[in-house]
Amino acid sequence: MQQTPSASYSLTLRVKLSSRAGTLGELTTAIGRAGGDIGAIDIVTVGNDYIIRDVTVSSVSSKHGEQIVEAVKDIDGVELLQVSDPTFLMHLGGKIEVVSKAPLKTRADLSMAYTPGVARICDAIQNDPDKAFTLTIKKNTVAVVTDGTAVLGLGDIGPAAAMPVMEGKAMLFKEFAGVDAFPICLNTKDPDEIVRTVKAISTAFGGINLEDISAPRCFQIEERLKEELDIPVFHDDQHGTAVVVLAALINALKLVGKEMTEIKVVVNGVGAAGVACSKIIMAAGVRNIIGCDQSGAIYRGRKENMNWVKDWYGQNTNPNEEKGTVHEIIKGADVFLGLSVPGVIDQDDVKRMAEKPIVFAMANPTPEIMPEDAAPYVAVMATGRSDYPNQINNVLCFPGIFRGALACRAARINEGMKLAAANAIAGIISDAELHPEYIVPSVFDKRVAEAVAREVQAAAYATGVARRQE
Repeated sequence: MQQTPSASYSLTLRVKLSSRAGTLGELTTAIGRAGGDIGAIDIVTVGNDYIIRDVTVSSVSSKHGEQIVEAVKDIDGVELLQVSDPTFLMHLGGKIEVVSKAPLKTRADLSMAYTPGVARICDAIQNDPDKAFTLTIKKNTVAVVTDGTAVLGLGDIGPAAAMPVMEGKAMLFKEFAGVDAFPICLNTKDPDEIVRTVKAISTAFGGINLEDISAPRCFQIEERLKEELDIPVFHDDQHGTAVVVLAALINALKLVGKEMTEIKVVVNGVGAAGVACSKIIMAAGVRNIIGCDQSGAIYRGRKENMNWVKDWYGQNTNPNEEKGTVHEIIKGADVFLGLSVPGVIDQDDVKRMAEKPIVFAMANPTPEIMPEDAAPYVAVMATGRSDYPNQINNVLCFPGIFRGALACRAARINEGMKLAAANAIAGIISDAELHPEYIVPSVFDKRVAEAVAREVQAAAYATGVARRQE
């Protein structure tokens, strides 16, 4: 598979070039032959017989970056002075910080922000605990909680290694919805201890975003926290993915002229995201869903490779009790949802699907089938990658959902709010704009978080979970 160079694997090469004519051309040619994509060339210093330049190059992997560096070293008249990694530089000292909202420039400022004035605020909250939502950061702050057991495509890497991802999540909350968020990385895998800890720290937060916790523990942790806390608890790997998948499916079905109630959906990967995606599209009207794992289709009464989550799945899906591998089950399917591992299906599988098939292959970084391979046979294709059209990206969902939930002081995030979020995302794209390569809006479309927040808030009031008077 030919991969595209990415900024996430970029390098900045500081090179000293001799003043001999053609040296810069030899440098750029060598980088190009090595497969690098030059983004910028900047002059740092000019001497009598040399020029020092910074050359920013994108590669496809760390190993590919090393190959580009070696190619540069072999050029006569070019001295490699330094290699820096912009991605690592971005993370130096972390990516987020806490800043003051009020100035502390005078004694009067200090007396109001801290002692003695702050005592009056403490008394007010003690007398009316609900005032914590208006007089502290609780009003607009979310805890991003993980144990580091299911991080991105990295797996169980532990809480410390998960920190950069949680910091990134906090950045997305702030940048896309103005919500303050802070990473809480817990050094335990014990569900009971995670629940106790989150409950103990919840006083300071208006919501809890669970992140990168492995299944099936994540289901238990989320359900217990939802029952035992009076603030929204949202496991983004489950419900964020599900909301955006439903939004994409709504628009994809418009393109192919099919109804939710009529389609056959095959879900490959029955983990946290796969189960949540199944539940939300069932709530939207889909009746025929078959889930597959390494052992094939899940059906009522299956014994092999089961757990309590898959037992539930078998009881509530696969109405025709289809059995076999994903290659067999996919025959006649209108929709394939991949939330599993690379290369699970191939062109022959897609050919066996129904007319005008829809394929969402969301394994990252390598999908269940590459878009180039599926393109001749599918009506609509989506992945989890940013370098292809129709990226199924949770950032379309969670900032706006929490913005809406916090604004109305929702006690929880329920199914009605999730469905409202999905419809809001889908509705950003008008019927005139809808296209096989444009079924979900850009993550940088500022209308998305606003629309999601508005519709989620309306759904919270409609379903009775909003506690702030309209």
